[in-house]
Formats: sequence, C-alpha cells, structure tokens
Amino acid sequence: MTLLTGSAKKFQMNYLSVENITKSFGDRILFRDLTFGIELGQKAAIVAKNGSGKSTLLRCLMQLESIDSGRIVYRNDLRVAFMEQTEDFDPDKTILEIIFDQQTKEFEVLKEYNEAQLSNDENRLNAAFEKMTEVNAWDLEVKVNQILSILKLEDKYQKTGSLSGGQKKRINLAKALISEADFYILDEPTNHLDLDMIEWLEEYLSKSRSTILMVTHDRYFLEVICDTIFELADQTIYKYKGNFSYYLEKKAERQEQLQSTIDKAKNTFKKELDWIRRQPKARGTKQKARIDNFHEVKKVASQRIEEEELDIPIKMERLGTKVVELHKIGKQFGDKKIVTDFSYNFQRQERLGIVGNNGTGKSTFLNVIQGLSAVDNGKVVIGDTVVFGYYNQDVIKVDEDKKVIEVIRDIAEYIPLEKGKELSAAQLLERFLFPRNMHYNYVYKLSGGEKRRLKLLTVLMANPNFLILDEPTNDLDIFVMSVLEEYLRSYPGCLIVVSHDRYFMDKMVDHLFVFEGEGKVKDITGNYSDYRKRQLEAKRGEQSQKPVEEPVKNKETEIIASQEKKKLSYKERVEFEQLEKELGLLELKKEEYSSKLSSGDLSNEEIMKIGDELTAVMNKIETSTDRWLYLSEFA
Repeated sequence: MTLLTGSAKKFQMNYLSVENITKSFGDRILFRDLTFGIELGQKAAIVAKNGSGKSTLLRCLMQLESIDSGRIVYRNDLRVAFMEQTEDFDPDKTILEIIFDQQTKEFEVLKEYNEAQLSNDENRLNAAFEKMTEVNAWDLEVKVNQILSILKLEDKYQKTGSLSGGQKKRINLAKALISEADFYILDEPTNHLDLDMIEWLEEYLSKSRSTILMVTHDRYFLEVICDTIFELADQTIYKYKGNFSYYLEKKAERQEQLQSTIDKAKNTFKKELDWIRRQPKARGTKQKARIDNFHEVKKVASQRIEEEELDIPIKMERLGTKVVELHKIGKQFGDKKIVTDFSYNFQRQERLGIVGNNGTGKSTFLNVIQGLSAVDNGKVVIGDTVVFGYYNQDVIKVDEDKKVIEVIRDIAEYIPLEKGKELSAAQLLERFLFPRNMHYNYVYKLSGGEKRRLKLLTVLMANPNFLILDEPTNDLDIFVMSVLEEYLRSYPGCLIVVSHDRYFMDKMVDHLFVFEGEGKVKDITGNYSDYRKRQLEAKRGEQSQKPVEEPVKNKETEIIASQEKKKLSYKERVEFEQLEKELGLLELKKEEYSSKLSSGDLSNEEIMKIGDELTAVMNKIETSTDRWLYLSEFA
C-alpha cells in the first residue's frame, strides 16, 4: 500500500495525470512523450506487445522506476495499491504478517487482535476486542479471511519462504485487494490463478466501485471489466473508450486509415524521388523545403503494418491409425491420486482442453501421455508415427549468448509446407512478431515474454504432429496469442491445451478433460464456456431443490445445545457484554428514526429512506435480543 500525493489543482478531477513522460534504457526508447489520465471510477487496461514496456510503465507510475522527462501527478492523499509481478518477501514472515503490513489504523488493530488470540492473554484479548469494535474492523477481518480462502492461502501462519512462486503472486494480489485502496494498479492479476479464482476476481472487480488500471492478457477479463483500453505501441499510447471488442474494432479502423495514408505517401514518394534524382546539387530555398518534405513523405511511406493473421498449410509426418492409447491407467504420488483406472484413445486431429484446480495433476498427466512419467498401473501405448511437441512453463534452456535466429536454426532451417513450399526460420520469426531487426539480437537481451515466445517457436519449428501446450498464454501478449490462434486453426495434428485463458480455450478445443481431484477425470463435450454454463445451471437446480429449513428446527437445536451447556466461554462473555451496549444504542436509533417519521416535515423520498433504516434497526434489535437472551441463561 502506497500513499501518493499530487499538487496541481487542475488535475483534481483526475486520480492520475501523466504528462509527456519518456523512458529509455540506454539507446532503446520504450516510450516517448506519453500523456494520459485516469479518472475517478474508471476501469482501464494497458495492452501492448511483450517488450513494449507495460510493466516498466506501471513501475514508473508507482515511482519505483525513474523517468527521463515529463511528470506524473496523483490526486492529493490518494491511497494506491500496487500488485506487481515480482515478489520480495521476508522469508521468515507469515502470509498474515505480509497482509497486515499496511499503514492504516484498522490493519494495526486487526494485527493486534490476531496476535492477542495467539497469546492466550485474556486481558490483551479483551482490550484488542474492544479496539476492533471501536474502529469497526470486524468487516475487514471477514474480508481478509474470505479473500485468503478464495486464493487458497488458508494457512495464514505459513512462512513465505516455503511458498511457491504462484502462491507468492497470489499474496501480492490478496494484499492489494484487501488494502481498501482508492486506486488499484494491477500487473497481470490473473497469472497463477485457476479458472475458479479468475472468475471470482472478474466478478469482484466488475462490481467494485474502485478505480483500476491494469495490465492483463486475459481477453475475457478485458471484455467484462474494462471501460477504457490504452494501447502502448510505436513508443506512444492510443486511447479507446470502450471494452476489448470496441478496442479491436477501432484499432482495425485506425490501421485501415494508416494504410490509406501509407499508400498515398508511397505514390507521392515515387514522384518526389524522380524529381530528386533530376535536380542539380545546388539548392535554392524552395528546393530545400521540397527536399525536407521528401524525407517526411519517405518516413511515412516506409511504415509497415504488421499482419497478425497466419495461415500456414503445414506438411508434417502423417499420424497412423494408432496415436496414443491409455488403458486403465493409474497414477499417484503418496496419498495424492492423479488418475484412477482411466482409459482413452486419442484420435487424429484431436482438439482437447484440460482444466482443473491447481495441484490436481494436469502437468503430471501430460508427462504420462508422452511416456515421460511411468504409470503405477495400466498401460500407455504411443503410436510409431507420433512426434510430440511439448511447450511447458519452464524457462527456455539455451545459450543466452546465442542470437535469436541461431536458436531457431539449431532446431531446423525450415518447416515443410504443402505443394513443395517451405517456411524458413526467419519467416517463422517474422510471423510470430520478431521483426528482422531482432533476429540477430542476443537471447539475454530479450524480455521474459519474448523468451517465452522464442521457446514456443523452438517447439513449432520441430514440426510435431502431436502438440501439447501447457499454459501457453502465461507471459504471451494478446497479439502473439492472436497469431498462435491463427496458426493452430489450420494445424492438422493432435492438439492438447492446458490453459486458464477462457478465450483461447473456447477457440481451440471441442472437448475437455476436467480434473476433479482424487483421481477423477471427466470427459466433457464442448468448450470451456459450455462447460461452465452447464455447471452453473446444475448448481442452480441443486439449490432450488434444497428443502428450506424451518425456524423451529433451529430453536430446537439451540434448546438442545443450551441443555448441554453449563457456562459461557471467554469469547461468549465478551460478546454478551458487547450486546448489552449495542442494544442500548439500537434502541436510541429506533427512537430517533420514529421521531423523524412522526415529525411531518419529510418528503416522500426521505420517508422511504428512513423507513428502510428503521426496519433494518428493528430487525437487528430482534436478532441481537434473541442472542442476548440465549447467552443470559449462562451469564
């Protein structure tokens, strides 16, 4: 949590104003003269190709990176929460200690209350209980427990040194969401979340009234949550006032207009080039102006709009009738079951998606299919013609002093295409948005996302006929994902995808293996959205069939409990005393609202509002009185 302040009054309508900022690393300019603003309540996202400087821009906004020029101004006394990709936690601190490391009165009191609970000091706990009530921190405690539970960080006292990278990133997200900030800046919030977590976060942020600026590659996320898209491209920023669909539409229009401008400039360039060649070396004033204009026209005419669509008729080794067969296989690690008695025969042109919560064994299953991990029982049969291509989340293992094109050429010089054609290593690099000027860059100079993309190309360059992609969307930007989708659309081999990107899954697969845990795997027809729709419908059906419990049963349960109970626990005694105070305050509120309603001075709108408040107070009096009466029997 960071408290940032601004000073310029003209920016007071904005939460954040960015004026003409420039950032470079050595000779490389990431962005130049960026100007944009974020308004109160706005939900904005920044999209860009990997290596364009998205994360660097966010760090500049948080003053964690310096800028070369320009200025960044926040509204006065604004509370900003920043979730970044990296984590630098003290390994000896617990999850809860990291969460509580926020400079507000409520967090200080909640931290003291949790420590008091662990201390077994009755006086300390009593004092902490009163402080919790005084600053109204009970809702915050509920929120902390709820969010940690949803993000599967239930062991609040676990030290961060023993956690995985994914768990640490989820702590970063939890800390930001719990912070009660005015303005959230989130860098890839959906990375390392399973599908249930992503859908919860999507709903949470879309309902939130907070102001949000985020970087994400999740296109459904961009569609549902965002009302503004900023595209960082060509060292500048373009603003689109709408969601992701609107952005795609308007971007296409912008590119169409740019292409028209380029075409006109090319025609002018040809004429001006002919004039330049015919002119003597001596220059007059008019000639100099025309020559300067010629160079401007040349600059426009030389622009090139990169095509992201890809249609490559690949020629690969044909799969035989036997692809991969699983015969009653079983696999487990200790007590953890991955699959139990599972059978399936993969067919040519299989389009399979695999989903399931983190830790259910999806990656282990992929290793079993390839024969990289032995089964405990059953049999895996792999056809003689199968050539696996496996993209996983491990970092690319190559000599970092090699050049990009050398890494690809080490795999193959070209991919064979239909009708005797070929696709060279350089052409594949260009198709996947590595322009010619990057082919001879050294690997160590690439960003994390660019290294991921290079690793993907090493898999594709081997021309496999059974392609397995384990979380390909992590660290690949939406532009590369569009190219990959086009590539896979015409891919003639078998395809298995494990991904938390619902947009990608919906486009690529026609059935799913759902890992439910305890060795259970279900084969579901349809894509991910179809599966979730059926799940939600089934859940609604179960809820509608549940019998409604009669209030009498609750009372009977309470009577039985009271017969067994002899005296109040410490917490109940504190609760009983607190209820006495609370009931007194509620009665005063009831009298106040009743008096206002009988005054005759209220408008209809005010009468309705106060009537609702009076009803709420009376309901609270009733429930609190019932609880007080129950506890009073043992006080």
